[in-house]
Amino acid sequence: MKFNATTRSDKGTSASRRLRRAGRVPAIVYGGNADPLSIELDHNEIFHALRKEEFHASILDMQLDGKGQQVLLRAVQWHPYKPQVLHVDFQRVDAKQAITTKVPLHFLNGDISPAVKTHGQLISHVMTELEVTCLPADLPQAIEVDLSQLGAGGNVYLSDITLPQGVTHIVHGAEGDLVLAAALSKPGAGAEDAAEGAAEGSE
Repeated sequence: MKFNATTRSDKGTSASRRLRRAGRVPAIVYGGNADPLSIELDHNEIFHALRKEEFHASILDMQLDGKGQQVLLRAVQWHPYKPQVLHVDFQRVDAKQAITTKVPLHFLNGDISPAVKTHGQLISHVMTELEVTCLPADLPQAIEVDLSQLGAGGNVYLSDITLPQGVTHIVHGAEGDLVLAAALSKPGAGAEDAAEGAAEGSE
């Protein structure tokens, strides 16, 4: 995705407030072999871009003062109660250096799984994103998780899926095999089953 930015010379809280009143967003880009650089963005453009999943999980083409460079979105600060972007952080990307970022999980075929289709259970998405490391060219926009074989009361683990080539999951400590999704009984289902069993026993 492409977005526009311009170099920002004025810094500090007062300057940032003036920018926001003018419909602009203060931001910063850092990393690579260059110093951190203060930049500014058009609020409407970045606001609508941030509503798209791919803007959060793909290499972005930042047009800075008319010159393109690749970056990753790293942080967004929102106004506590208004739909307003207050500040954005970007990281420069080097095509030859591995990056670490979070990629969204896309869950597929849950409606045809035995847990749902046969047993009427609900599927809980325990994780919605996965932290990975890879070269920029190998970064997927999303990782698919097939739920078609999920049975009643079962789980889908990280070890059950195949990550895209060149992509490695980041392990934090002794976290073990991560649960990505779980099949759960609907609320009250256990009580209903018990009531039905009691009724059958009294006949």
